[in-house]
Amino acid sequence: MVGITGPATGPGEAVARAAAEGPEALRDLLDAREAPELREAALALHLRACRRGAGEPVAAALAALARRSLGWSPAEADLLLCRLQGGAAEVAPHELDARFTVLVPLALAACAQAGDFSRTHVRALRRVAGSPRGYGREGFVGLRDRMDALLEREARVDPDLLPRHVLDGFDDYGRAMRAAHREALAGPGVAALLAHCALMDRPRATRAWRKECAALLAGAEGGAEVVRRLLEGITAQGEHRVNDPDPVGMGVPTLASAANTSLVRGLLWAAQGLREAWALPLVGAVARHAGTGIGGSGGMCRSQSIATAAVAVLGEWPVDRAEEAVAELGRLPGRVVNRTVAKGIARATEAVAARAGMTASMLRERAVPALGLDARGLCGVALGAYTAELAVREPGTALLSFRGPEGRLLKTAPKEVREARAEELKEVKAGLRKLSALLSEERARLEGHLAAGTTWPAADWLRYYADHPVTGAVARALVWEVRDGSGHGPGGGGWTAGLPERSGGGWVLTGADGTARAVGGGDRLRLWHPLGAGDGEVARWRAELLDRERRQPFKQVFREVYPLTPAERETASYSNRFAGHVLRYGQARALMTGRGWAGRHLGYFSDGDAAEMVKELPAPGELPAAEGTRWRARFLVDLVDAGAVSDGSAQLCATDRVRFERRAGAAGPRGPWETAPLEEVPPRVLSEALRDVDLFVGVASVGTDPGWRDRGEDRGFGDYWTRWGFGEPTEGARVRREALARLLPRTRIADRVELTDRFLRVRGELGTYRIHLGSGNVLREPSDTYLCVVVDRSREAGKVFLPFEEDGGMLSVILSKAFLLAADDRITDPAITARLR
Repeated sequence: MVGITGPATGPGEAVARAAAEGPEALRDLLDAREAPELREAALALHLRACRRGAGEPVAAALAALARRSLGWSPAEADLLLCRLQGGAAEVAPHELDARFTVLVPLALAACAQAGDFSRTHVRALRRVAGSPRGYGREGFVGLRDRMDALLEREARVDPDLLPRHVLDGFDDYGRAMRAAHREALAGPGVAALLAHCALMDRPRATRAWRKECAALLAGAEGGAEVVRRLLEGITAQGEHRVNDPDPVGMGVPTLASAANTSLVRGLLWAAQGLREAWALPLVGAVARHAGTGIGGSGGMCRSQSIATAAVAVLGEWPVDRAEEAVAELGRLPGRVVNRTVAKGIARATEAVAARAGMTASMLRERAVPALGLDARGLCGVALGAYTAELAVREPGTALLSFRGPEGRLLKTAPKEVREARAEELKEVKAGLRKLSALLSEERARLEGHLAAGTTWPAADWLRYYADHPVTGAVARALVWEVRDGSGHGPGGGGWTAGLPERSGGGWVLTGADGTARAVGGGDRLRLWHPLGAGDGEVARWRAELLDRERRQPFKQVFREVYPLTPAERETASYSNRFAGHVLRYGQARALMTGRGWAGRHLGYFSDGDAAEMVKELPAPGELPAAEGTRWRARFLVDLVDAGAVSDGSAQLCATDRVRFERRAGAAGPRGPWETAPLEEVPPRVLSEALRDVDLFVGVASVGTDPGWRDRGEDRGFGDYWTRWGFGEPTEGARVRREALARLLPRTRIADRVELTDRFLRVRGELGTYRIHLGSGNVLREPSDTYLCVVVDRSREAGKVFLPFEEDGGMLSVILSKAFLLAADDRITDPAITARLR
């Protein structure tokens, strides 16, 4: 099937001469040959028709040959098929329709006589014949029937040999697996098992399919190990252009050919039937790898078909491992942003939770592993005379250190460990990476709870948050609220805020004023949100964290809030608060997908001039799927013409309105969404959605690019750049100003700086400067001349405690520029000194 290039030139030259002489010469040539030579002549005639088209004599000769029994071999049948479609095709896809009834009959006759053939190619030809262009055309009906008959034949399965369509050579995956696992694939019963798995051409397996699969697994020597190896192989397979005979999908990189994609789907369902510990996390790994965007990000999956099947498998995992299944599903949204797969993740998560009788949130918090850490968040691994210590510290940082025989702590592995314990050290470092990834997931999960307003009974909070060796490092750095359980409710009063601290054998929440409230067994707790607190309370907490120099895992105390404005009450159904900004599209798109917003791409292609990015806001974790109201936000962005690039992608986009929709939980995940007036949107839902949009603008706006003015005529949007770069402060800039007001008096440049509403004013030796608190752009007084300054933010600002950096690092940028300009007489950068002097 693979590697056949065609017959020798002899028959081809004879066919060419006969075709040139006329139909009688061609007929005489074919009549004078026996079956082996006649097959060679038929192959040559078919190749000529593919490359040069077929006149009436050639078409008639091919039709006659298709009616004869010539003893075709499987390799010759595959050669004829490969000429029609795929990477080795001799005829262009758009020309195949016109020549279909001339070229296809001989290939189908060869398949029928050979008995074995590339079913992948025949299926692809069947799709062409069944397309709208094929219906109603003369000859297509008969060819469709012949292909259906071929595909209905039972695939030939040799007990000792893999079927030719299993792990075929149309992709890198099939070739790699056959080469790497030759002995395992030759085991008794393996061929029959994989042939059955290859029939899975849909996301979900039927009960009958699963029953037969279980029987084949039991009868296959090392069947479970083969399933594991092949699934591990797909997680290691990079995306590439497969040699698949599907003209629609040939140009898009993916993980496997169509046939091998079906095989992997079957392997995923086979893994679910195993009771092995590795099966569930491996299916989760396949879902993450296949669902990740091409190139590592974006909404076009490496393989949507494989990702969808893996998610469906996780959603039907037996209830005894429901917690692990939900944990694997919960790790997907940060990597998988494809809307189709994302909807499947939501449905699968709710299905597992419903079978377990809990909410998805409850299951997920129960499944967070300790990774061997003790109650102190510490794990020691002996490496000869040394001990590797893996630790997690607030606000959620993973650390690896080494303790010597004398008890001395080392930050790096000593030479003795690196040389004598290399493999063990490698495992320890892999554990560090796993712990870091888990902490990142827990930060994102807890921030979702903050946005949703989830509440917990004290027993769950103590077990899964305060006392947990991993989650606890994140949870204990946040401000919580507690109230008596007899009157709990997100909208009720009586909440007392504080930071968790151990007291005796229990926990207390210590307030900003130093008072402590013990956490009792009947209490309920939730994360404190500044939107529900007064200005005085917010100010006290910000001062408290700065005084203690406590950094939080994400912005909580310094979180921006966005209450409804009078202008939004006027527009009623949408917000224009962040409309009219020009963003760098690639950066903005990455931020949007990272924050859970999904939608069409912008670009110079059909329907690429505008898109609505959509995000479903998290619902409280204790709320069952069928209760309450779900909310989602829609953010409109438009293409800004900055000149098309070679791949047709957008370079700039403009922001437009934000609107909100709701759906009753009882309507289910496929229920209708309806537009909601802004006044009816819960304040926390409104604030969290608009905070995301402000982040996109604050980080990706062309106004934050200090070199934008130096682009000459190509820069464009100069007026917008000036208005945004030096205009009224955003909510993020106001929060930044408050932080600077408390940080600057502690620095060595305190006597050289002054804060105004919009700027940080810095007095240097050569001049006075104003740094905008929103964009970080610099103006020189008194002429207000723009000064382009790009600094290494880690040099000076890195020596100052910063309470947050989540907003893209602008606080660090502003402080770094302030330190630089306060000592402007020592600047050596010629690009800056030329303007200063």
